[in-house]
Amino acid sequence: MPETLHLLQYEYGGGDVAARRAPHRPAHLDLIKAYEGDGRLVIAGAVGDPPRSGLLAFRSPDAAEAFVADDPYVSSGLVESWRVEPWTVVTALP
Repeated sequence: MPETLHLLQYEYGGGDVAARRAPHRPAHLDLIKAYEGDGRLVIAGAVGDPPRSGLLAFRSPDAAEAFVADDPYVSSGLVESWRVEPWTVVTALP
């Protein structure tokens, strides 16, 4: 049965994102763990090597927007732009 998740996509600005995110990474990962722990976040990760964007799948658009408001990657200016879009999942691993 299809499920609708809400994809948060980050676009990072500037060069050397891996180095620039380093001071903020522990708090960012703690936030991910908190949202995953209470079921609001399904999956998350960086896109590209080196990273050029990030994708996070949430159970609701409100959870995605709350995450953005609390994420040190956003408040530090690492994220140049972001958007949330519904994603209808028709198959997934159990």
